[in-house]
Amino acid sequence: MAFWKLFSGRRETDFYELLLLQAEKTLAGCAALVAFLDEQGEPETLRRLEQEADDIRRILIDELNQTFLTPMDREDIFALSRAIDDVMDHAYNTVKEMEVFEIEPNEFLFQMAELLQQGAEQLVNAIRHLKKNPNVAVEYAVRAKRIENKINDVFLAALKQLFCGHEPRIMFSYREIYRHFNRSADRVDEAANIISDIVVKMY
Repeated sequence: MAFWKLFSGRRETDFYELLLLQAEKTLAGCAALVAFLDEQGEPETLRRLEQEADDIRRILIDELNQTFLTPMDREDIFALSRAIDDVMDHAYNTVKEMEVFEIEPNEFLFQMAELLQQGAEQLVNAIRHLKKNPNVAVEYAVRAKRIENKINDVFLAALKQLFCGHEPRIMFSYREIYRHFNRSADRVDEAANIISDIVVKMY
């Protein structure tokens, strides 16, 4: 046990576990988004999961602020948690704005949601292996980055189809929803990059 912990009275925080819990909750949120778009899920499910993910992030930040020594750079812990949080936020905002704009699900939305779920799953796998099998974690991070590229491809195809004859209100509404997926993909990519950076710093 570290000398300073003899006097701190605090148990050692497992930041790997907190990041994993947050990522798993985000994966559940992405799955709920897919179910919603497939008309087999309720918006309330994603709202609840988003709140639970926020609770985990608040605990992580609180522990980060109170912990003197961390198993990896505290900036990386914070940045990875924030990127994961952004993925969940965009998933939640997708559902919220679809209700506001009265948007009907289409094939592009469903494809991007399924890919986002796959990307979140790769992040979960990467974080699960980060502590004991860092090289395996990098492999999963690379897979997440590939999925980000696939989401961008669908996003561009969706925009191309959207600007072919739809009325302005429909175009604007769908464009905003599509952008949530594009931004979610960017945050998956960012999380994957942070995981790779963490592994590099381990050696």
